[in-house]
Amino acid sequence: MKNVTDSFVSLGHWPSAGSFGFNTDILATNPINLIVVLGVLIFFGKGVCVSDLLDNRKQRILSTIRNSEELRGGAVEQLEKARARLRKVEMEADEYRVNGYSEIEREKINLINATDEILERLENYKNETIHFEQQRAINQVRQRVFQQALQGALGTLKGCLNSELHLRTISANIGMLGAMNMKEITD
Repeated sequence: MKNVTDSFVSLGHWPSAGSFGFNTDILATNPINLIVVLGVLIFFGKGVCVSDLLDNRKQRILSTIRNSEELRGGAVEQLEKARARLRKVEMEADEYRVNGYSEIEREKINLINATDEILERLENYKNETIHFEQQRAINQVRQRVFQQALQGALGTLKGCLNSELHLRTISANIGMLGAMNMKEITD
C-alpha cells in the first residue's frame, strides 16, 4: 500500500509536472492504469450496454442458424428431387434396356423369317430352273429325233418314190384338202 501512496506523492515530483508521461514502475502504476482505463470505459461506454451487445450477438447467431437451416432444407429438397429424377432415369434406362432386348429379339426373329422366305424362294427358283432346263433338254432331244426321223423318212421316200407314186400322193392330199374345205363351207 505504501507503493500506491508513494506513486500519488511522486506525481508532484515529476520533472514536467502537469504533463502526461509513462511511469515504468509496473508495481506503482498498475492501480493507476486500471483507474484510467475504467474511467475511459465509463466515460465513452455510457450508452453501450453489455447485455445489448450480447443480445445483438445472440440475434446474429440465431439468424445465421435460421439461414443455415433454410439452406439445409433447400439442399435436402433438391437432393430429394435429384434422387427422384435418378430413380426415374434408372427406370427409363431399365425400360429401354428391356425394350431394346425385346426389339433385338424381334429383329432377330424377323431376320430369320425373312432369310427362310428368301431361301424357300431360291429353292423354288432352283427347282423351276432345273425343271425348265429338263424340259428344254427333252425338247431339244425330241427335235433332233424328229429331224433325224424326218430325214430318214425323206431319204426312204426319195429312194422308193418314183414319179407315179409321187403323183398319186399329191392327188390324194389334194383330195383330202378339198374335202376339208367343203366340210368347212357347209358348217
